[in-house]
Amino acid sequence: MAFEAKLKHLRIAPRKVRLVADLVRGKGVEEAQAILNFTVKRASLPVLKLLNSAAANAKNVAQKDSSSLFIAKITVDGGPVLKRILPRAKGKADRMLKRTSHITIVLDEKREEKVKKEKKTAKKTVAAKVNNKKSVAKDGEK
Repeated sequence: MAFEAKLKHLRIAPRKVRLVADLVRGKGVEEAQAILNFTVKRASLPVLKLLNSAAANAKNVAQKDSSSLFIAKITVDGGPVLKRILPRAKGKADRMLKRTSHITIVLDEKREEKVKKEKKTAKKTVAAKVNNKKSVAKDGEK
């Protein structure tokens, strides 16, 4: 079951928020919280609060622990743009665009099948690396 939380009208440009969202996409909730706590970006605090809200939704609705959840989807969309005027030389004016963001986080449960597949692929890659090192060592002896 998926658990969703939304934040609308965040007064940070979507381009800047996406930098933070990309750091935690696909990670477990606890790992993402640790990453966001130590990220030095202005957008990290609102994303962390939203992640905590989504985890609380999962806990209250379905009694799911945050250790069994991961970020299945995180999207950052543009919100309404505030248009302001910036005075310039010779009586001219430039338009200043103050962009806002809408963030959506979807949490889902970790599947045991995925964990088992990840372990198998990790074993295969380790075995391939070991075999590669052996073949390199044999070539060096010749």
